[in-house]
Amino acid sequence: MISWTNIIAQLPNLSRYFIIAGIITFISFLFPNSLQFKYQFEKGQIWRYDDVTAPFDFAIRKNQSDIDSTIAQLKAEFSPYYEMDANVLREQKKVFEATFKQELNLIRNTNQFPDVKAHPDRYLSYGQRFLEKVYEQGIIALSPAHEQHGKNFVVQLIKGNIAQEHTLQYFLTTRSAQALLTDSLPYSQLPEPDFLYSLLENVLTPNVFYNADLTSRFLEEALAQIPTTEGMVRRGEAIIARGNVVTDRVYQQLESLKEQYEQDVTTRKSYWSVFIGYFLLTLLIIGIFSVYLAMFANKVFRRHQELFFILLWPAIYSYLVYVVESTDALSAYMIPFCIVPIVIRTFYDNQLAIFSHITIVLIASFLSSLGYEFILLQMLAGIVVLLSDINTRSWSHFFSSMFYIFLTYALAFLGLSLIQEGSLASIDGSVFTAIFISAFLTMLAYPLIPLLERVFGFTSHITLMELTDMNRPLLRELSIKAPGTLQHSLQVGNLSEAAARKIGANPLLVKAAALYHDIGKTKHASFFIENQNPANGNPHEQKTPLESAKIIIEHVTEGVLMAKKHRLPLIIIDFIKTHHGTTRVEYFYRQYINDHPENEVNEADFRYPGPKPRSKEETIMMMADSIEAACKSLKNPTEQQINEMIDKIVAGKIAQGQMEDSRLTFRELEVCKKEFKKLMKSVHHARIEYPEEKKG
Repeated sequence: MISWTNIIAQLPNLSRYFIIAGIITFISFLFPNSLQFKYQFEKGQIWRYDDVTAPFDFAIRKNQSDIDSTIAQLKAEFSPYYEMDANVLREQKKVFEATFKQELNLIRNTNQFPDVKAHPDRYLSYGQRFLEKVYEQGIIALSPAHEQHGKNFVVQLIKGNIAQEHTLQYFLTTRSAQALLTDSLPYSQLPEPDFLYSLLENVLTPNVFYNADLTSRFLEEALAQIPTTEGMVRRGEAIIARGNVVTDRVYQQLESLKEQYEQDVTTRKSYWSVFIGYFLLTLLIIGIFSVYLAMFANKVFRRHQELFFILLWPAIYSYLVYVVESTDALSAYMIPFCIVPIVIRTFYDNQLAIFSHITIVLIASFLSSLGYEFILLQMLAGIVVLLSDINTRSWSHFFSSMFYIFLTYALAFLGLSLIQEGSLASIDGSVFTAIFISAFLTMLAYPLIPLLERVFGFTSHITLMELTDMNRPLLRELSIKAPGTLQHSLQVGNLSEAAARKIGANPLLVKAAALYHDIGKTKHASFFIENQNPANGNPHEQKTPLESAKIIIEHVTEGVLMAKKHRLPLIIIDFIKTHHGTTRVEYFYRQYINDHPENEVNEADFRYPGPKPRSKEETIMMMADSIEAACKSLKNPTEQQINEMIDKIVAGKIAQGQMEDSRLTFRELEVCKKEFKKLMKSVHHARIEYPEEKKG
């Protein structure tokens, strides 16, 4: 029988696996549906695979640079097409005839141009012949794209259905046609040629125009006829043997085989077979990464929001590579892969950052066409991110880290290119531009961090630095209502920060948390000894031990409420909850027992609600809090007294089981104790007591 209660109880665990499965499926659908060639090769490399023979006949594709050179030469030498419009001559002759008659009517009753009035047909006929001659040669409207060419530039002139080659020198322009008119009229044998000048000048307009459609069509036909292959490789013919160098010729044969293989073989294979192959690879990579999270980052694995945050990065970068690979103008080298380790190490640690980076790069390598050098460059850059210890709190440090990332990319690509090409002249300079863009875009990590904090509820160094500002409302309120507590918190912060730095914990986190751990004391500030004025007496004298214990314990729960009200990060609230663990308010507990020997004590009334410290930082602050308060009670302590007090407090915490859930090791505990002793000795100016000299 199905137990619905058990199913419902297991839903949180199942949803975790739904997230993983969803990410795997999404990434799998981004992969190409074609088969991949099983060999990776570059020019100049030694062939590490078995001997290769041609599995079928295929043509050897020319080197792409040779094809591009031929294409560029053809485009440079290609003659564009211009077309003569016969309608222009007909229309302009009509315009000329109409304006001629109008001008003739205007001079009919005047003394002007008597010969024109006597022989109008002669003048009209000359003008029409001049137009026919000019338009037969052609007045060209030159395209702006061809204006820089000289007079010997050849174009194709289309007259009707016939195309003829002419240089630009052959054609008239509007200006040269007007100059021809000026030169021709004096030799026209007409007594009054000036009458025709303005009439003809106004109708001289281009009749030869650039035909972009025809030019494009014939250029495409010419480009299609460029040979892209040179020779054939027959089935069974040897291509390369194991241990031989991949020469230029062999490289072109392998490239041709790869292209033909991916075209022909893919058409005979099932799309789903290819998809399942990519799905299995993605499943393996994401699956192993998820196992790592479950074993070594269990906190992330158990929290759905954090698990989704970590697994979202492989999905995002897979999609980015997919988009870039679909766009010819872009390169996968432009993608800022280093953002991921920067962001993840800010919120977590170096180990999770590098594992996340490796996972992303491995998946991206299947989507990218750049080959093994892409993986090498990205791996090196990710390692440099962690080694450079990028500090998002310092712009200058951040910029220098971006420079190191770019330098790593550039040197690695330069080294690979020299191996493959053998000379600097053959190196693809555009890649350096792409990796510069990648390094520049990596700076997006800086604004991304506060944005991700808000969305996923994380806490970064930037936020922690803001929290240490003494002008924050809660700290101002603490300084006014409980100045003694503030001084105590500052001392606890100094102790905790120093100890955390010694063992490699987060010093900024524990320092910020120390400032807020006692904010709940502002509600009943006078009930805490550091805020009491001896002249005003001790308010606990007016309370029973149970009431006093309740007030003391309440500073934890009240602090949590105040922190939530002021929207402090959850990680800071955890420090408020755990800084006393589940210890007893010992003084009032003992007092209650003494006052009520006959009554059974409910120990829960005298215990802090907890929980116990879980992280190294929480454990450090719990010890620092107790040590600072206890050592303050010592009057003119010696170094031995301070050391004994610290040993006693730490041993007491261990005996009470307050460190059961802590990640602090015994070695780290000893380092912390040593640091506490050193600092407390400095605070109290303790001196070693030397034995008195015996009198003889």
